Amino acid sequence: MTAPAQRRVPVPDGLDGERLDAAIARMFGLSRSHAADLIGSGAVLVAGRLAAKSDRVPAGEWLDVTLPPPAQAAPHPVAVPGLVVVFEDDDIVVVDKPAGVAAHPTVGWTGPTVLDGLLATGHQLAASGADERQGIVHRLDANTTGLMVVAKSERAYRELKQAFRDRAVDKRYHALVQGHPDPLRGTIDAPIARHPAGDGRFAVVADGRPAVTHYDVIEAFRAASLAEIKLETGRTHQIRVHLAAVRHPCVGDRLYGADPVLAARLGMTRQWLHAVRLSFAHPGDGHLVEFSSDYPADLRACLDLLVTES
Repeated sequence: MTAPAQRRVPVPDGLDGERLDAAIARMFGLSRSHAADLIGSGAVLVAGRLAAKSDRVPAGEWLDVTLPPPAQAAPHPVAVPGLVVVFEDDDIVVVDKPAGVAAHPTVGWTGPTVLDGLLATGHQLAASGADERQGIVHRLDANTTGLMVVAKSERAYRELKQAFRDRAVDKRYHALVQGHPDPLRGTIDAPIARHPAGDGRFAVVADGRPAVTHYDVIEAFRAASLAEIKLETGRTHQIRVHLAAVRHPCVGDRLYGADPVLAARLGMTRQWLHAVRLSFAHPGDGHLVEFSSDYPADLRACLDLLVTES
């Protein structure tokens, strides 16, 4: 039987003053309720002492966390509110993913997933790959919204996986970033790997995996800029890591150093990041298909507030 994992990590600067349950959830990729359960069971110590889930933790404070042994992640078909199917045929299903929904089940994540929602509504997905990733050919972070394509046929799974490897899928995101990037258009080419602190973050690391992000500022506001992002690679947290590395983190992305005062003023409780367009050669007949997604309500409200302030 696998033993529980003991982790000792400092609170990142970006989570300074955050509630303990929220900090644990962001650092270890857990749902908020799972983090609260760990704290309630005594599995989390702050500076060597038991703490309440609502306690605020300062940056640099040491956390001792006992994570339960890994369980086999598996899909559990259940309706996912807000998950919208925008296109479907025999080969693929394209969805518009809401915030708070992971792409597929992972160890430690107890919240809803795209895979759960599709299986609950009777979709038959490709069986290739691991059981917990049926049909999943790419992912969005749980709190990133927007477009994802999922394979239904085995042919679609193979061809879409290859298209992503060949960088033949055009993925466009809109990100509201702090400040004003200079230059207004550019490329961030920097390798990414897990952060040396081992606290759930990723970082630009010399021996990391290659990662390339292109950005183009669409509109500038007083305190932030709206940018279109095009990815060549698909590393975990890539956009968030690269934007933070050039000192322009996504508004609301406290895990990667976003200003909590600005986020609170604009009503953002997650990163302002949305997968707005997706295009690729259809795996059935090779014709180009393109999909677009409107901003969800919280992102739109944030932009509207910035417009009124400018």
